[in-house]
Order: sequence, then structure tokens, then C-alpha cells
Amino acid sequence: MARTPPSARTPTRRIRRLRVVGLPVALPVVLVAALLAVLAVIAAALGHQVAKSSSGSSPSAASPLNSFHLEHPGALGEADGVVPDGVTVFDDAIPAVANLDPGLLDALRQAATAAADNGVEFLVNSGWRSPEYQNQLLREAVAKYGSEDEAARWVTTAETSPHVSGDAVDIGRSDATAWLSEHGAEYGLCRIYRNEPWHYELRTHAIDHGCPRLYADPTQDPRMQQ
Repeated sequence: MARTPPSARTPTRRIRRLRVVGLPVALPVVLVAALLAVLAVIAAALGHQVAKSSSGSSPSAASPLNSFHLEHPGALGEADGVVPDGVTVFDDAIPAVANLDPGLLDALRQAATAAADNGVEFLVNSGWRSPEYQNQLLREAVAKYGSEDEAARWVTTAETSPHVSGDAVDIGRSDATAWLSEHGAEYGLCRIYRNEPWHYELRTHAIDHGCPRLYADPTQDPRMQQ
């Protein structure tokens, strides 16, 4: 049988060589594209988690009112109950703390001392408020939520607010509210509203009988019907 001339075999070798050489070149491109796709999915998932956290979906999220005095302070300040960052229940120099009902403040400090043994600190997001501050919060809540009825689920009038009378405190940080939900009744400290896990008031009978049933929100509280 006659041999195939070398010139006839050359294209076949070149084609095979090109195919073999082409695989290593194309493979990294595919891997890079796949890696970029995976990174994009991870970034999207992380972005969703951050957005979820910042939306306040957690039951221990801070009060939605906390941003009001930062964005629209007007003529109000600490003397009206505006609370700077990092204030604790032991900060007597801050009117929002110092003007709380003495019984409530004493119970808070006893509880905070016990909680500190577990590495938990009670930060105050809001405490006593002046009527002017309360009214400003109510106006801004109406603007935020779109109606007086919806705003009333979060902010009461100055005439009915337990913050204005010094009988309520909003505790910051989820570890503190979690500690209070478990141990607060031992000190007479009770959560009052289901939609506000940060809002605590003094109920001395809770020491022996436990905290009362939660109201869904302030609109269900008979004190707010004045």
C-alpha cells in the first residue's frame, strides 16, 4: 500500500495540535466566568442580608423613631430628652435618664448591674422626653407613616405618653432586650407592646405575679384613649 505523502498528513497534525493547545486556553476562561458568577451570587445574598437587617425586621431592632432627632433636631436637644449615642442607665447627667421616675430608674439600675455579670450593657435609646420633643416625634411619625392612625401605633401624644411622664424607657441592643425579656419581671420591668420590644415600664406586681399580657401596640392601651 502506498504511503500517504507527508504533505497530506500535515493539516491533520496541525488540526490536532490546535485542538490540544486550545483546551488549556479556553478552560481558564470558563473557570473565571464560573467564579465570577458564584461571587455575584454571594454578593447578592450578602446584600439581601444587610438590607434585611437594616430594615428592622428583627424583633429586637431599635425603635424606628431613633433617627428622627438625628435628622430633624430643630431647636431640641438633650434638655428635651434627646439621647446621644452610648448613654447608659447610669448616666445621671443626661436628662432623658435623670428625669425618669425614681422607681423605674432604680429597677433599671439593679437589673443592669445583674446583667453586667453576663456581659450585657443597658444602653438607652430614649427615656424621659419633654412635651415639645414628643410632639415633634408625633408630627414626624405622621409624615413617616402617612396617617395619624398609623403613627399612633408608634408614637402617642404628649398628654398620654409615658415617656413624657418619665415612666418609660427604650432600651437599645438586642442582647439587653433579650436579657430583659427573660429576667425583667424579677425587677418589675415589663415590656408593654408587642410591636416595641425595646419599650419597658415599671410594673412592681410583676415581681410576684409576672408581667401583664402585651398590648398589640399603643392604640390598644386604655391609657392612650384619653
